[in-house]
Amino acid sequence: MNSLVLAFRKNRSRLVISLILILLLLLAIQGMETKDWVTTLLRGFSVAAVTFLVAAGFSLIFGLLDVLNMAHGALFMIGAYVAWTVYIRPDTFIDVLTPILLLAAGFTLMPLWDFLSQRLANKAIISRAWPWIGLILGGVVVWYALRSYPITIWDPGVFSNAPGTYSVFADSGERMIPAPVPFGNQSALLVLAGILLGGFLLAFSLAGLQNKARFGEQKKLRLPWPYLVSFLVILLVGILVFLFNTPLTTAMVALGSNWLFLIAIVIALAAGVLLGILIESTMIRPLYARPIYQLMITIGVSFVSLDLVRAIWGRPELTMPKPVLFNMTGGNCPATSLADLIQYHCSTILLMGSRIRVYNEIFIPLVGVLVLIGIWVLLQRTRIGMIIRAGVQDREMVEALGINVRQTFTFVFALGVGLATFGGALAGPSMGISTGMGENLLLNMLVALAIGGLTSYPGAAVGSLLVGLMQQFIIKYGQIGIQLPFMTEAFKPTPPLVPASTVLLMVIILLVLPNGLLGRKE
Repeated sequence: MNSLVLAFRKNRSRLVISLILILLLLLAIQGMETKDWVTTLLRGFSVAAVTFLVAAGFSLIFGLLDVLNMAHGALFMIGAYVAWTVYIRPDTFIDVLTPILLLAAGFTLMPLWDFLSQRLANKAIISRAWPWIGLILGGVVVWYALRSYPITIWDPGVFSNAPGTYSVFADSGERMIPAPVPFGNQSALLVLAGILLGGFLLAFSLAGLQNKARFGEQKKLRLPWPYLVSFLVILLVGILVFLFNTPLTTAMVALGSNWLFLIAIVIALAAGVLLGILIESTMIRPLYARPIYQLMITIGVSFVSLDLVRAIWGRPELTMPKPVLFNMTGGNCPATSLADLIQYHCSTILLMGSRIRVYNEIFIPLVGVLVLIGIWVLLQRTRIGMIIRAGVQDREMVEALGINVRQTFTFVFALGVGLATFGGALAGPSMGISTGMGENLLLNMLVALAIGGLTSYPGAAVGSLLVGLMQQFIIKYGQIGIQLPFMTEAFKPTPPLVPASTVLLMVIILLVLPNGLLGRKE
């Protein structure tokens, strides 16, 4: 008897997961035709994949850094809008790439603060005043320089130039690429130098705010040559993009939708990584000992991000057409076999009597599985993964081994944010793009993590899967109804029961397993 009890306690997580999956399977069989439960199952996998991409990043950040990044939903939204811009407006992307690279070049020089500050006179007034003076000067310089920089961006107040209009035309296979905007009265060299100088001033002021205690320390430091090399490389790339703006724009516009979509996904991922580095190094790092302030500042980042997106892209919902690889209709479509699918690039395929959307129900889950495997290999088979896992279990031990924990923290935060923006870019063609998409996914993500375990990477995958399947089955039964005991008529769940069902599942699981299905005990 005791052995059975011990076996149950040891494997109760697996038993709970199995019980839930069996229950969902029984519900699927009851009252559903084969085509219905196949479609519902695959749609659940699709929702689970998108939720997992965001939840996995959140889990890694919270597991190692103990930071509840409530801006994760907003970053998911930003990834979608960035991908849309690269995909629909490559001309605008090329225009903004130079200023972004110049600002990034300035920020790569942040480590120079420690080197230069020790060579300045150790005067309290300088150490206290400089960071704030530099912050104001840098902001003013960047503001005036960017106002003079020509960007072929839309005006939300003019319908013909509004983002929604570009979405409509792109959906029909047409492109609206305006003529390049020339420089005004300001010299191009002066504007570029202003952006670079502004980025440099902002970087030094933020470094000064973080390391005021080190000002004037007489400590032997070497020039951070790797950062200087990075500065030169990024600066060179930014100048080349500026000089070859028109040829690059022409080449981007001439690319097929498949290549443009791939580039958009990669750029969204890179944007997330850069945003993660910036947020962690400037906002989160000084507040590691103040968790409440971390929470408040990430909420602030979420609201600011929402307002910035509305200011730049406007308020209308945008559509992001699927690439040609997944968007062909008529003729030999829907495909009846894998060979036909590959040959004709059909948007749908017939599977067990059900018409399945290739991008939504096949491609997205496949990408989710590949990311799941890739992150698992990173965590289990690499040195950085070993450090991350050790840091989650015992951060003080990792610090005692002489490992640069700061760089590890930055890497994990950047990876987590990158997964969120990547998920947003991937979900854009399937769920549409709007300012509310991040809020909806944030709830799904938090519920999934609570179910699977906040600090568990496998738990993020299991929780996301359960949330996705539960929601899609509730939606389907809202259409066809389900026969429940003691009821004469079929019960049709209303839309509010979709999120409520996952919350109820979370409550039940947490009552049995307070740390979630795969969460570690505190």
